[in-house]
Amino acid sequence: MAELVSWRKSSYSGSNSNCVEVAFGETVAVRDTKARRDGALALTPGAWSVFLAVLAASQAQSQ
Repeated sequence: MAELVSWRKSSYSGSNSNCVEVAFGETVAVRDTKARRDGALALTPGAWSVFLAVLAASQAQSQ
């Protein structure tokens, strides 16, 4: 049976239409709010952690 997930919208999205949503379960799923029917990217929790670390490092370098 498929796992039921609860999608959360990024707190950085605001009223902007460039939004992403994330759902946590056995995997971490990420999707585009505007294109929900196009599916989602599924990541392992470890890959999600690496993604966030790389994103944070990239943000720190750009400031």
